Amino acid sequence: MEKETHTHHFPLNLHLRLDWSEMDMYGHINNVMFFKFIQASRIGFWQKAGLESGYYKDKIGPILVSTGCQFKKPLFFPDNITVEVRLEFIKTTSIGLHHRILNGKNELSAEAHDVIVLFDFATNEKVHIPKDLREAMEKI
Repeated sequence: MEKETHTHHFPLNLHLRLDWSEMDMYGHINNVMFFKFIQASRIGFWQKAGLESGYYKDKIGPILVSTGCQFKKPLFFPDNITVEVRLEFIKTTSIGLHHRILNGKNELSAEAHDVIVLFDFATNEKVHIPKDLREAMEKI
């Protein structure tokens, strides 16, 4: 039941198998790996919204400005996790993403928040998010 609630609010889900090599000396998944999981979730959102396609055409694409994670419960090998993501906000040049990492028992292990700017890599300046891209992200 709780899973349905998460899925309703977090429309994109990434399912990952934890690997033995991701553990630290204390026997749980290292905190650095959480950021790897969040990055995979972020890239999945970018691809679904079409954010990265502009980079190949016009050298305009997303760039991560900030990210932060609150660790709620450790993850352990072996397990399967779900990384959920939803759009948190859209501003003129930036968006916010909210991620949740759930362990195999569907318990919240971590929450993260990203701020991403649409960036022109040719001029090294942020740019306004076009209407069609804004609408694509809002549909997710």
